[in-house]
Amino acid sequence: MIAFFYILLGLFMLLCVMLSFAILIQEAKSMGLGASFGGDSGDSLFGTSTAEVLKRFTAYLSGFFLLSCLVLSLWCAALGRSNPSDLIPPNGPSPIEEEY
Repeated sequence: MIAFFYILLGLFMLLCVMLSFAILIQEAKSMGLGASFGGDSGDSLFGTSTAEVLKRFTAYLSGFFLLSCLVLSLWCAALGRSNPSDLIPPNGPSPIEEEY
């Protein structure tokens, strides 16, 4: 189960990188997306509706980011909780603990 947690954490980090890239690649108000790839500002990588495609892609990525962030935070909270009976050894308290 812990291995699945680390796989999900790795996918979360990949999602963070993809979301950052999707945000940074969006066109500025003065330049188009083509200028960031060295082309003319009138050129478009995804066609005429480049801004809409990137906005939709970024919205989906941000939704997945929020969902995975919620799942990982609940999972970490569940891993952090421990049963109080697990903290006491089966033989009772140690002699060091009895002195205090």
